[in-house]
Amino acid sequence: MDFRTYIIFLLILGVCAVFSAYASRKVHSSYAAFGEVSNRSRLTGYDTAVRLLKRGGVHDVSVERVRGKLTDHYNPRKELVNLSESVYGESSIAAVAVAAHEIGHVMQKKKGYLPYKLRAALVPVANFGSRLALPLVLLGVLLDLFLVNANADVGFWVAMVGVALYGASTLFMLVTLPVELDASRRAKQMLLEENVLADDEIHGAEKVLRAAALTYVAALATSLVYFLRFLIWVLAMFGRRRRD
Repeated sequence: MDFRTYIIFLLILGVCAVFSAYASRKVHSSYAAFGEVSNRSRLTGYDTAVRLLKRGGVHDVSVERVRGKLTDHYNPRKELVNLSESVYGESSIAAVAVAAHEIGHVMQKKKGYLPYKLRAALVPVANFGSRLALPLVLLGVLLDLFLVNANADVGFWVAMVGVALYGASTLFMLVTLPVELDASRRAKQMLLEENVLADDEIHGAEKVLRAAALTYVAALATSLVYFLRFLIWVLAMFGRRRRD
């Protein structure tokens, strides 16, 4: 990667960093604002999760409390919805919005939502790829060094497998975005249909969920930039070796 390309990469990465910081600040400010506003149904995050699970005909998923703030997540392997301390026992608009979002993921699994199934399938590939990508590229360089007299492209293709595995994490983030947006859409619909929030309260929930979605957009952009940098670096490295 030449100096000019490197500078461009740093500038783009800087933009991604600023956007990520903005998204993170937006999440916390939105949650802080609507975390202080009680919903008129007086349902807590736990109450909301249980009601929406029952409404969806789901009886094999448990709801538990976990430590931290905004550490909420659905664990499909354990069939467990974990709600953070700031959501589990709170009856704010923000709390029920976050709880409903996690139930949205439960419903995605129950209904066989395709992007959700694809993301679940990509989890082991992304984890595997993040560990093996760089070792494979280094192995490719060594193979290219020792097999250069045989005119073999083995090293290059081994390195490109490493790049592809590295790209699996970017693909995972790409698939994650529609999954998260759909979970939020389901959450808003369920909150209204089950009268957890009234029409004039749903705006607050939407602001919290939209802010959360921004963090996934930022993560995707950052992952894409790093993947392209990795790809360009490998292509440039092997290009120089071929010229030498």
